[in-house]
Amino acid sequence: MRYLKVALSKGAIYEETLNLFEKSGLDVSELREDSRKLRFIVDKDKMEYILTRPFDVPTFVEYGAADLGVVGKDVLMETKKKVFELLDLGYGRCRFVLAALLKERNKVRESYKHFGQVRVATKFTRVTEDYFAKRGIQAEIIKLHGSVELAPIVGLADEIVDLSSTGKTLAENDLVVMDEVARCSSRLIANHVSYKIKFKEINEFLKRLKMAKKE
Repeated sequence: MRYLKVALSKGAIYEETLNLFEKSGLDVSELREDSRKLRFIVDKDKMEYILTRPFDVPTFVEYGAADLGVVGKDVLMETKKKVFELLDLGYGRCRFVLAALLKERNKVRESYKHFGQVRVATKFTRVTEDYFAKRGIQAEIIKLHGSVELAPIVGLADEIVDLSSTGKTLAENDLVVMDEVARCSSRLIANHVSYKIKFKEINEFLKRLKMAKKE
């Protein structure tokens, strides 16, 4: 049996991913250790794990450096990498939302009607562009790398597009959801070539994860 290479990221979904793998019978004890290692080989399971940044997981998979990867749907929507989505793992749930200041929401709605253009701040420019393009709305999109919630407060933007899981951060900054852009969760993805060449191994791995999810 050939080894499967799986790309993972030490982000928000890492612990839940290890729990699911462990539940499916895989040995992930070394991955739980406090280590700076980025590559782990577990001979008894015929598995190789690669640790990278969340936004790099689809790249490793697309180019075949990894056969499989676990990543959030939000990352897949933003990167648009050519990978095969095999399974919705069901955890790491969150939403892409369009939000504005509570006191400015009516003003923002009026700007859609009369001016036809809004200024939107986001970390996720592709997701935002797609959202407004599908609705035929002109939007000036401002790329930010952090503190997106601050943009409407200081007048940098009319609205934001950001991820929200509980809505607490939005509420704390007097922001209200104007629309839900998309719902996201963790996904198992595969390289298209690997899925053909290692179909037996990948299919067996997939079955194990599905069984573990049901337990």
